[in-house]
Amino acid sequence: MKIKKGDNIIVIAGKDKGKNGKVAKAFPKENLVLVEGINVHKKHQRPTKSGAKGQVIDKPMPINVSNVMIYDGGKRARVGMKNIAGKKIRINKKTSKEI
Repeated sequence: MKIKKGDNIIVIAGKDKGKNGKVAKAFPKENLVLVEGINVHKKHQRPTKSGAKGQVIDKPMPINVSNVMIYDGGKRARVGMKNIAGKKIRINKKTSKEI
């Protein structure tokens, strides 16, 4: 998976198409990413104490990594890998700059 925590991304498919945000958490085994402000669902929560009221919470849900792309320099970008001095570095395929 070429998208990591802290990357700026843009959504390319789904109900939030065209929105961009920052990756809060990545789940590489499930091919999912959690993005701040994207794919937000409402969760109805029961009261925890007696006499308290229940509430509705906005909870961000993970989105499939195939539905997002890196947002680099105001445009979406494909990610490639380059081997420099024995280290793998992620690069923007169009501009060949490091991400």
